[in-house]
Amino acid sequence: MLQEKKLCFSIESDKPNSAYLLSNEIINMLKDYADINQLVILCIGTDRSTGDCLGPLVGDKLTKNFNLKGVNIYGTLENPVHAKNLDDYIDLIYKKHFDPYILAIDASLGKVENIGKINLYEGPIFPGAGVNKKLSPIGNLSITGIVNMSGFMEYLILQNTRLSLVMKMADVISYSLYLSIKRLSINSSFTLR
Repeated sequence: MLQEKKLCFSIESDKPNSAYLLSNEIINMLKDYADINQLVILCIGTDRSTGDCLGPLVGDKLTKNFNLKGVNIYGTLENPVHAKNLDDYIDLIYKKHFDPYILAIDASLGKVENIGKINLYEGPIFPGAGVNKKLSPIGNLSITGIVNMSGFMEYLILQNTRLSLVMKMADVISYSLYLSIKRLSINSSFTLR
């Protein structure tokens, strides 16, 4: 049974050193797991909506720009994980990976003053919540990026989200994950198989 998510850290994506600061928090969350059997990064979203492409952009950047051996990444621009195939990917992950530790990433909607913030949670992501969809919660650790405001015509809001903001957030999240995994793998108490 998945636990409720608990906010552990929040940072503005345009803050100096935001990727490094987020990386430090991810390391703090993962350092107690001395032996993660299978680390899975699940990047949720679609390439068909500017506001909902945060996850696939992160997945694309992780697979194309960084060499992360021992990390399993699902959800890219070419092969997105979205509402229609999420349950299939969840089944695949649990069939393919023994006892996976899942770090889930998705875009979210929030208050106007929080647009641009990246949030780190202990616990699962609840995909589709911003557009009133009930999808399977997933993840031991989750990262959301607040890409626009919530409250009215969410689908239209997601379609009219600035790509520059989403790209900036994807850069911060992907680089922070790269830094975290590299720094943790140097530590002999943390191994990826």
